[in-house]
Formats: sequence, C-alpha cells, structure tokens
Amino acid sequence: MAFLVVKILGALIVVVIIAIVTAVVALILSSSLRSRLGKWLAHYLSQPIPNYQPFSTYEIPLLEKVMRPGDILLVDGNTRISTAIKYLTQSTWSHAAFYAGSATNRFTESGESLPLIEALLDEGVIASPLSKYRNFNVRICRPVGLSEQDREKAVHFMVKSLGLQYDLKHIFDLLRYLYATPPIPVRFRRQMIALGSGDPSRAICSSLIAESFQSIHYPILPLIEKRTEVSPYHYSVKEIYHIRHHSLFTPRDFDVSPFFKIIKPTIEHGFDYRSLTFVDPQIGLDQTDMK
Repeated sequence: MAFLVVKILGALIVVVIIAIVTAVVALILSSSLRSRLGKWLAHYLSQPIPNYQPFSTYEIPLLEKVMRPGDILLVDGNTRISTAIKYLTQSTWSHAAFYAGSATNRFTESGESLPLIEALLDEGVIASPLSKYRNFNVRICRPVGLSEQDREKAVHFMVKSLGLQYDLKHIFDLLRYLYATPPIPVRFRRQMIALGSGDPSRAICSSLIAESFQSIHYPILPLIEKRTEVSPYHYSVKEIYHIRHHSLFTPRDFDVSPFFKIIKPTIEHGFDYRSLTFVDPQIGLDQTDMK
C-alpha cells in the first residue's frame, strides 16, 4: 500500500512539474517560438536510440506478397518516443502504419512504391515504403470479413489524410514523453497518452487509423455492454457495442483486438519445418552434414 502511494505521489509530481514548465513557457514565449520549440522537441523525440535488437524481421518481397489494402503494420520502434509509448502501453508495439497499396499513387525518386500511410510526430501524415521497416520487428494485423466497399472507403479516408500536419505549439503533449518511464501506475498509463490538446497525440497514438475504421463502423476494441432481456416466454443477453474515442487507441489495440487477424508472412503461403537447417551446438555441424 505504501509503495502504491509513493508511485502515485511520484506520478503527480511529474505531472505538476510538466504543467508548471508548460505554463511558464506559454507565458514567456510567443506562438512562433512555442512552435519552434515544439518542432525541436518533436525532432529530438523522433531520434533513434542505440542498441535496438530486431528479432522478427521479414524480407520486403515477402511482405509485399502477403499484405493487402486495409492491413495494419505494427512496428517495434527504436526512437526516444517509442520507448515511452511502449512503457505507457505495456506493449512491444510503439507505432502503426496503414497499408493502402497502390492507392497512394506515390513513389520515391528511384521509383519505389510508397504503399504505407503513417502519422509521424515530426512529419505529419506521409506515405512510406515497406523497406523503411526492413530491419524492425513488425506484425501484420488484418481486419476480418471487411467488405470490398468498406475496404475502399477506409483506404480513401487514409489517402485523403496525406499531407496533414500537426500543431506542435502544444508543448505539454510533447514534454510528457521526455521521461521515458514515468512512475505512473499501470491503470493510468493509457490515459496519459490521450492527455493534452489532441493534435500531437493524434500523430502518435494510431488515432488516424482508428478514425478510418470507425468511419465504416468496423470495431477495434469497443466497450461492450451486456443487456438482459426477460419476458415470460423469452430470455436473452444482448451485447451493445460502444465506440471508444479515437484518441484512446494505441498500436497494441490492433494486436489484441478480437476483430483483427494476425498474419505471419513465413507461414501464410506454406511452411515446412523440415526444410530448415539447424546447427548442432555440441559439434558445430548442421543437420544437412549429418544426414
């Protein structure tokens, strides 16, 4: 009990300090200076940290073969802000990108397709190549039973969002991520991501993707209310779904959602474990040498 009190007090102290700093900055700096400071913070938080360890990567041609428009690519990021998001959400995944396929109609100067649409803190909503995440741990989440018409609507929503920029003058939204592992009790960590003005939060928290699915009434993690209906001749329990506000969604929600299927590229088109070559740790020979 005492430990919990200490953690809560620590969390309150962190929040109060951030609020005081934000208030002082707002009073001292003009709107343009706050915007510059916000851009600097966004750039700083978006920088990679050393010692990132990928353990589940895929060849790009395999990803291209497997992914479909409407799929979500979850990424185990390696930036400063990724560390904070993974801590606050208690998850491996810190980022989510939407696969729109050829609908983006955008390419690099070298001609590489840009099928991913993602919202980045320092760049806004952009189209990116799959090769960007060649050396990252990723996971593919696919909405189940999505009609072709609704798939096209969700893709159109995301493509229409390309070019959106986020107001970085709301420094409070950025300052909270400078401390990667704040002493916040687990049950409050999710809410901490949604605090603030909403603009930088929207760029960080998979909200844009959540909005695209909510626009076609496809569930991610809805609140479920069970209502009992009783009559002399009938008894039933009806489930009523309530939509969460899009600012509350995080990358892990697509992973744990019962309405999204996890796609494993290595087994999607056939996998034979007998074709693998293993090294015998005792003698340093692979199994093919011992046959």
